[in-house]
Amino acid sequence: MGLFSGLLGNAGVADSNELHNEYEMLLTEDESIEIGFKLVRDVFVFTTKRLILINKQGVTGNKVEYYSVKYGAISRFSIESTGHFDLEAELKIWISSEQIPSIRRQFSKKVNIYDVQKVLARYTL
Repeated sequence: MGLFSGLLGNAGVADSNELHNEYEMLLTEDESIEIGFKLVRDVFVFTTKRLILINKQGVTGNKVEYYSVKYGAISRFSIESTGHFDLEAELKIWISSEQIPSIRRQFSKKVNIYDVQKVLARYTL
């Protein structure tokens, strides 16, 4: 992922072995990581059971929030092509019956948004 893409808040594919080594303490015994995406300091992980959003806060990034969403709570999702700068697509996820998306992420051209959509579809439909 390029610096410009990272500064704009666009996600790039993260190495699954690196994700497993860094976040295995968050996983249950029968849970594994399907695919993950990194922003500048934040991480968006699809597991076999849920989404985990890791939000590193503050200047040093020492404070970390782990946001977990089970797939059953996702009521709908969408992907949208944006066409600006090096952005390829935006992912929107609605939790329960909320009217506006609870989760929005921009993805760079390095990410095949249709692969992301397939993972979500596999677990939510």
